[in-house]
Amino acid sequence: MKVILLQDVKGTGKKGDVKNVSDGYARNFLIGKGLAVEATPANINKLEGQKASQQHKIDVAKQEAEAQAAKLKDKKITILAKAGQGGRLFGAITPGNVADAIAEQIGFAVDKRKITVSGEMKNAGDYSAEAKLYAGISAKFTVCVVAEDA
Repeated sequence: MKVILLQDVKGTGKKGDVKNVSDGYARNFLIGKGLAVEATPANINKLEGQKASQQHKIDVAKQEAEAQAAKLKDKKITILAKAGQGGRLFGAITPGNVADAIAEQIGFAVDKRKITVSGEMKNAGDYSAEAKLYAGISAKFTVCVVAEDA
C-alpha cells in the first residue's frame, strides 16, 4: 500500500515522502497513529501543492535576504555611547545595540543573534561586523562607535 508520511518515521522515511509499505503496517501503525495517510490522487495533489507553497516561501525569504544584504553591505552604522576619559565607554556595545541601530538607520530588522562583531566594543572607534541574514547570505559592514561626554 502506498502512503504519504505526515511525520518522520524512523526506518521508513521523512515527512512528505511517498512510500510503499505493507498493508498491515500502513493500516495498523502508520495510519492508525496518524503518521501517514493513504496515497490517493487527491492526497498526492495536496502534497504537491504544499511542497510548491513551501518552496515559494523559501524563495521569497531568500530574495528578501539578498535585498537586505545589498542595502547593508559596506555601510557604516553609527552608534552614540556615553564615555569617560580617553574614549572608554561606560558599557560595552552589544549586538542588540547594533541591531537597533540598523533598524533605525537602514530601515529593516536584523536578529541580534545573527550579528557578529570583531572584538568587544568597549572603546570609541570603528569595528567590522557581519550580519548573517539567511543560509549562505551575509553582509559585512562597519560599526562606528562615537563617544559622547557623560
